[in-house]
Amino acid sequence: MAAEAKTPFIAGMGPVPGGLEGKYLTFALGDEEYGFGILQVREIIGLMDITFVPQAPCEVRGVINLRGKVIPVVDLRVKFGMPQAEPTDETCIIVVDVRGILVGALVDSVAEVLAIGPGDIEPAPAVGAEEDEIVTGMGKVKGKVKILLDVEKALASSGVISGGIEDK
Repeated sequence: MAAEAKTPFIAGMGPVPGGLEGKYLTFALGDEEYGFGILQVREIIGLMDITFVPQAPCEVRGVINLRGKVIPVVDLRVKFGMPQAEPTDETCIIVVDVRGILVGALVDSVAEVLAIGPGDIEPAPAVGAEEDEIVTGMGKVKGKVKILLDVEKALASSGVISGGIEDK
């Protein structure tokens, strides 16, 4: 019988999420820094014309035409309850692949790709319903905290993952 792997445990905080170590593309929204697992990131593009789509959820800014493919764009500031900001030269769209569907995430700026080890990740604080949690962990890097996100959960409630923005 093989020995079972034990999940590390932090006193008072519960188990450390397993399998979260790896490379993350970090980006900023306001003063906070977040990270998406690099394996789901397809590309980073500069801000381009976004076509408004009537009756889309408020966080869905619209769609873009990326080399002939129509891709919905979710404004993560709006999604996370932050005020909208005027675009800058650093504003960009992170194109991610979730279950074969390409989605753009509008962010203030992209920072870097970071390798975060298991000893540098703490569990996400319990602040909401567990099934709705989009924060998978808190990465501790160079004295700062990076909020690590589940890409699929971060974008799913916008209706863009289930097959299109019309599936609200």
